[in-house]
Amino acid sequence: MNVNEHDEQEEQAGDGAQVTTGTPNDKAGVPDAAIPELVIISGMSGAGRSTAAKCLEDLGWFVVDNLPPALIPTMVELGARSQGNVARIAVVVDVRGRRFFDNLRESLADLEAKNVTRRIVFLESSDDALVRRFESVRRPHPLQGDGRIVDGIAAERELLRELRGDADLVIDTSSLNVHELRAKMDAQFAGEEEPELRATVMSFGYKYGLPVDADLVVDCRFLPNPHWVPELRPFTGLNDEVSGYVFNQPGAKEFLDRYTELLQLIATGYRREGKRYVTIAVGCTGGKHRSVAMSEKLAARLAAEGVETVVVHRDMGRE
Repeated sequence: MNVNEHDEQEEQAGDGAQVTTGTPNDKAGVPDAAIPELVIISGMSGAGRSTAAKCLEDLGWFVVDNLPPALIPTMVELGARSQGNVARIAVVVDVRGRRFFDNLRESLADLEAKNVTRRIVFLESSDDALVRRFESVRRPHPLQGDGRIVDGIAAERELLRELRGDADLVIDTSSLNVHELRAKMDAQFAGEEEPELRATVMSFGYKYGLPVDADLVVDCRFLPNPHWVPELRPFTGLNDEVSGYVFNQPGAKEFLDRYTELLQLIATGYRREGKRYVTIAVGCTGGKHRSVAMSEKLAARLAAEGVETVVVHRDMGRE
């Protein structure tokens, strides 16, 4: 799949008030040390701005899409006052906000005067690649008006010419797919640490339907059902007796061991391909006993491997 990011039309908004950052001696200001790092993402429509922005979001950046340039200093000011909660901000700026775009150079000068560390990432692509992408989704270029797609591309190149010259990083996505673009962004912004993978382990009951957001589905119905054990029926898989019953069954521990090994292999591939979130759905008949017990153990294994893991028991308590 080629890089192909076409954003929705921006709702027009008025100019925002610009608030000065101040100095440590100014009660209304903030210390320079609290000023967030800033990345401005721009470039040609269809060249992958949204993919680049999502990559930074997955790396922990606070991302604002299509913020009017006049409001960038205000956004930095708000981040500086967040007591360290917003240390890195990425702003997507493009020609959808045409009446605001002229304010960008003024905002950049304002940021420079306040010693804000900022980088400009410009996404570039050839005319042929951009035309193919717009035609594949049958959408007009935001600047083509009554003309052709190539007319809109030419107009956009002219508008962005100076910004491209000021860019700290230019990425040509003409021959890149989304995974390759994410890899380039990771190389620039992830640092030496490997990008983090986050997992949601969700137990569910097949009689209530499959989770629509599941990436992987595990079926625990090959194990005997504690529902048919009268003394275990009222409890759930969170109960030690129920969990012990489930994992004392033939194949339960072996399944957990082997599926954990498989997930390690899958997680390596997900990181390589730029996937940062995975939902693992673990099912049994009612989502009360086997799937709950297996989800808890599986989540503990993933957490021990360094995967940030959340456990959700979707159908527990529905009976």
